[in-house]
This record gives sequence, C-alpha cells and structure tokens, in this order.
Amino acid sequence: MEHMTLLLAIVIATALVFDFTNGFHDTANAMATTISTGALKPKIAVAMSAVLNLVGAFLSVEVAKTISGGLINEQGIRTEVIFAALVGAILWNLFTWLLGLPSSSSHALFGGLIGATLMSVGSSGVNGGVVITKILIPALAAPLVAGLAALLATRLTYRIGRGTDEKATAKGYRAGQIASAGLVSLAHGTNDAQKTMGVITLALVTGGVLAPGSNPPLWVIVSAGTAIAFGTYLGGWRIIRTMGAGLTDLRPQQGFAAQTSAATVILASSHLGFSLSTTQSVSGAVMGSGLGRKGGVVRWSTATRMFIAWGLTLPAAGLVAAGAEFLTRQGSWGVAAVAVLLVAASGGIWLASRRRPVDHTNVTETGGPTAPVAAAVTAVAPPPVAAAGGAQDLPAADPARPVKTAAPAAAPAPTPVKEQAA
Repeated sequence: MEHMTLLLAIVIATALVFDFTNGFHDTANAMATTISTGALKPKIAVAMSAVLNLVGAFLSVEVAKTISGGLINEQGIRTEVIFAALVGAILWNLFTWLLGLPSSSSHALFGGLIGATLMSVGSSGVNGGVVITKILIPALAAPLVAGLAALLATRLTYRIGRGTDEKATAKGYRAGQIASAGLVSLAHGTNDAQKTMGVITLALVTGGVLAPGSNPPLWVIVSAGTAIAFGTYLGGWRIIRTMGAGLTDLRPQQGFAAQTSAATVILASSHLGFSLSTTQSVSGAVMGSGLGRKGGVVRWSTATRMFIAWGLTLPAAGLVAAGAEFLTRQGSWGVAAVAVLLVAASGGIWLASRRRPVDHTNVTETGGPTAPVAAAVTAVAPPPVAAAGGAQDLPAADPARPVKTAAPAAAPAPTPVKEQAA
C-alpha cells in the first residue's frame, strides 16, 4: 500500500507537470495574435492569459468527466498506465515546443492514454465510440468550423469598415482584440485544465481513493488551474512566434475576428463535453482570418508542417506511452527508469532550446520563421507599402531584390557588367 501511495503521488505530480507544459505550450492560442498586432506587450499578455486560465478552470467539469469516465474503462487500469500516458504526452509537448510547432496538447494526452491502455489491457480498455465522437470528429471539425467562421468574420469586418481610415479604426479593434484574447484564455482554462483534472481523478479512482464516476475534488480543480496558469505565465514564446506571424500576417481586424471565432467554438464544445484541441481551433481561425483579408497571405509551408504534427500527435505520444508502460510493468525499477528517462529527455530538450532562445524580447522580431511571410506580404503589397514596410525584411527573404537593383545598373554602364561576367 505504501508503494501504491507513493506511486499515486508521483502520478499526480507528473499530471501537474503535464498541465504546466500544456500552459506554456498553448499560451500562443490566446495571445499570439494579440502580441503580433501590438495590442498588448508580451509580458502583460501572458500575465492576463494566466489569470483567466485559472478562472476558466472553475467554470465546468464536463470535459474532465469525458476523460475520467469515458475515454478509458476504469476497471482493470493500473496507476502505472496513467503515469506512462503522461510521460508520452509531456515528451511530445516538449518536442513540438522545441520545433515551434503548435501541436495539440490535448491529443498528446489522449494518445498517451490510448497507447498505454492498449499496451496494458488491450483494446477492451479503450471506449472506441468516445474516441470517435468526442475526439476524432471534433479534431477534424474544429479547425474547419473556426477557420470558416474567422474567414467570414474577417470579410464582414472589412466590409463594415469600408471607406474608413484603417489606422483610425485599428485602435478600436486592438481593444476588441484584448477582450477576445481574454475570452480565448478563459475558454482554454475551461477546456484544457479539465483534461488534467480528469487524469488526476482517473488516477485517484485506479488507486482506490475515489469511487468510479466521481467528479474531480476541489483540490484537484485548484491545483490543475494553478499549474496551467503558471505555465501560461512563463509563455511558450517559440510557438507564439509561429502562431502570431509564422502562419499569416495579421492586422488588428483579423486578430479580433480570429480570436472571437475560436473562443466561440471552444466554449461551445466545452459545455457539450467535446474535448477538442484549442490549438487546432485557434490555428484554423488564424488561417481563416488570413484568407479573409483581400491580399492576405497564408504561409502554407508552415501550415503543412503543423498539419503533419497534428496527424502524428496521437500515434507518436501513444507509442512513447506504450513503451513507458512496458517498462513500468516490470516493477519498481521500471517506474524509476521511466522517471529518469523523462527527466533526462526533458533536460536535453531544454538544453537544445538554449542554442537559439526565443523569449519576450525577440518574439516579434522578423526573420527565422517569420521571414518568408514578410517576403510574401511584400510581394503582394502596393509599392508605397513595400517601401515603408521594412527594408530589413527584404534582403534576407526576397531573392528578387538583387535582380531589381542590378537591372538599371547594367543599362548605363555595360562595361562593369562585362568585367563582372569575366
């Protein structure tokens, strides 16, 4: 019993670590567009998001019920299975954060639970109907619905503001964007913090502390909300850079439309018990807003890598979790080995991230993943905008620039051209 009590404490602590990674991994969902358009300064934005994530954790427990009593059959599931599932989810979160890819923390957790359960008890431990209706279908529908809503909202916004001074109206849209960003943060806390609540509740049920079908205790709600809020406050700057400028070039009108559309989809699904990915919803909304503005650009190379990461999340986290479950099945030394591997891999990823650090001081800088977007925007913009838009972007990203400067020089001075050719 002492071993089980210790193991249960380790699992709860690991679940809160996952909740923490979920927070900084998904900060971009709420605040990337707000930061990229200049509506809020980076540190203020993440602080606001952290507070609202904490508040959102207290609004509902429907998603927690889906995880603790719906996705996995509680009967016959060992506590070690949940520990292995969390290891798979944490490592995938950290890996995609290192790459700056806004993958789904939710699907990482689901993949870990499914993979570890399949390794432990087989297919009988997973409720296939719940996987299809409350995970897979929402995963496909959420980005499409949010993207279409954002596209229509963006076009409507520009149509309503037609004939007005865009600079004059931008200030009002930035204020609206702050409000919509707060709504997304609230929705994120409502949806994602509950997933950790569900996992901890499931662990308490498998450990015999709670009866099957129980709601999360108050201390579980408080601890999960606090962990995700703390992770949010630290800010996942790499993913914020990708989401804010790596997918498309956003203006305040687009940011407002994208965040409002995403928040509506997330809050509606939370109250229905659909455990969708806030990352996929917000990413779809950002791309929709990019397509909704005339002359807007979506960087499809980044979007393609993001889609691939989405598709790999469930199986990749599931495979890691299955391997971890195999080790934990060997006894205490197996559990210790998995814990050591988790710490070592996490430390290695963190050290790799220090080679090219991204933080609040450089998250909005051009270059890196944002340079191709800047080049594409410059290519479709009118000449006066291109001239004022930033000469610092063009030399690094626009290969056509040297051709433009070389052509007029060759006409009046043909001799130097021959010398260069020689």
